[in-house]
Amino acid sequence: MSGADYCPNSPEEVRLMLDAVGVADIDDLFRPISPALRAKSFNLPPGMSEFEMLHRFQTLAGRNAQGLVHFVGGGFHDHLIPAVVDHLASRPEFYTAYTPYQPECSQGTLQALFEYQTAICRLTGMEVANASLYDGGTALAEAALMALRITGRSRLVVDGAVNPFHREILATYLANLDVELVEIAPKAGMEDDVRLRAAVDDATAAVIVQNPDFFGTLSDLSGLAAEAHGVGALLVASVYPISLGIVRSPGSMGADIVVGDGQSLGNPLSFGGPSFGFIASRREHIRNLPGRIIGETVDRNGTRGFVLTLQAREQHIKRHKATSNICSNQSLCALRGLIFLSALGSEGMAELARLNRDKAEYAKAVLGAVPGVEVLNSGFTFNEFTVCLPKAAEEAVVALLRKGVAAGVPLGPYYPDMEKCMVVTVTEKRTKAEIDTFARQLEGALWN
Repeated sequence: MSGADYCPNSPEEVRLMLDAVGVADIDDLFRPISPALRAKSFNLPPGMSEFEMLHRFQTLAGRNAQGLVHFVGGGFHDHLIPAVVDHLASRPEFYTAYTPYQPECSQGTLQALFEYQTAICRLTGMEVANASLYDGGTALAEAALMALRITGRSRLVVDGAVNPFHREILATYLANLDVELVEIAPKAGMEDDVRLRAAVDDATAAVIVQNPDFFGTLSDLSGLAAEAHGVGALLVASVYPISLGIVRSPGSMGADIVVGDGQSLGNPLSFGGPSFGFIASRREHIRNLPGRIIGETVDRNGTRGFVLTLQAREQHIKRHKATSNICSNQSLCALRGLIFLSALGSEGMAELARLNRDKAEYAKAVLGAVPGVEVLNSGFTFNEFTVCLPKAAEEAVVALLRKGVAAGVPLGPYYPDMEKCMVVTVTEKRTKAEIDTFARQLEGALWN
């Protein structure tokens, strides 16, 4: 039987369905659709056996670039995933679970999300967190909306060194709102909040920053937080969770709302997703957090249990009182993040962070020694840094891809005056040999 002849329903089932909707035949069912708009053909290939189909997909998959050595970051990072993450997250009680509307049937899922919230609070130094969001970009946008609601103001100051993809998401969220979005041009590679402080006034709802920023530079946010608080504004910080193994938490620096992308916490790259976004804040802002928050309680027998304590979305409360129209979250991905954090613990996270930093420092020295290459970062970095080349970065990246090395993120498409620069990322997976090879191949791409 060919693919064009296959139908999942028997003639009798088709007849029953047509009778139920009151039409004589399939042509009558589609008659309201103009003939010009109807599909002329589904253009399906001949049918295949299971073995043939599997071979076809393996052949297609084999056309993808495989075995690349990754020095690419920009928000998604090539980290190790402990085997325990896949093992536990694949248990059916987790991966088949959905929104836990009935707590008596959902205690496992609810407890996992409660523990996830606790882990995020400890990681960020904040007091409350919700049960996760879609990704880091939407989490940043939700934080901005929180700041507008909390302060009653309509002006946002955004550092141009925030991930450009996330800034685009933020601009889309705010496009139809009466909000002034002020982007401050960055001083790439430098720790310099003077430009941001100068833009903050008593009409500002929040200052939005990223730490480490998109160029890889780490900053102490304490002074900026104090400046913002001095005029009644909030500080929103987007963070790279792995860095928090050794970097001071944003909460201890004075941030009011902390967001980030959880892909690096036990989730694979998978062509850019799925991931999860985390958002945490100070307790006083808990009722402005989007989505839902899991709480701990006791039943009538005094037994510990978990419930959906706050559900600030349209599906649960009056639309005009909802903090967000977000309809679901990324619970399974957030669960992977919890398992990852629990498996490593505080000492493991610190060791992982040190590996990232130390290997990046080695790469920074090796690449900086290549003729014509300049490391742009003048301050502290974690595992990402920016290099400027004597030729267009995109050309060098393409040349290195042919040699099996994904060299970095060219900055030209996002910062027009930085066509010769790229951000290099070094995770714990990169070896000394891989870094040395990268440096040799980069030199060859630049000068041969």
